[in-house]
Amino acid sequence: MNNTGSASPTPSTTPPREYLSFQLGSVEYGIDILKVQEIRGFETSTRMFNAPPYVLGVLNMRGVIVPILDMRLKFEMAEVAYNSQTVTIVLNVANRVVGMVVDAVQDVVAIQAADVKPAPDFNGAVNTQHIIGIATVEQTEQQRMLVLLDIEKLMSSADMGLVADANV
Repeated sequence: MNNTGSASPTPSTTPPREYLSFQLGSVEYGIDILKVQEIRGFETSTRMFNAPPYVLGVLNMRGVIVPILDMRLKFEMAEVAYNSQTVTIVLNVANRVVGMVVDAVQDVVAIQAADVKPAPDFNGAVNTQHIIGIATVEQTEQQRMLVLLDIEKLMSSADMGLVADANV
């Protein structure tokens, strides 16, 4: 009997997931490439009254009003001057368009699920609920560590209030 059935993929045959890597300070992060709508150069946005400091304002992108967040400020990192490397990653999260400002975009990286390790437990001192895990990416003669973010959880967290619960 010929067994060509549709067995579920094993970890070694599961295709890797692709992540867009970006930089904030000296840390490299990754987000699911399927959530990325576009990457744009940094533009000054229109500030919104009473918005938290990490909400820079809104931009009109082809008729859609898009909230713009500075991820450095969201992650409580030191503020830096925006430069030619600063970009806005436009995301489509839970059917809502949101822009996030980052220091620089690196590249798209394919990562196997087996290469993602859980974030260390900091006994509550560090909020890791938005972190999928830590991945080590091998490149010629060097290793890169990427903090993989669950962008849906991050954008739907209560303090962000940008999208409805991602599980709905």
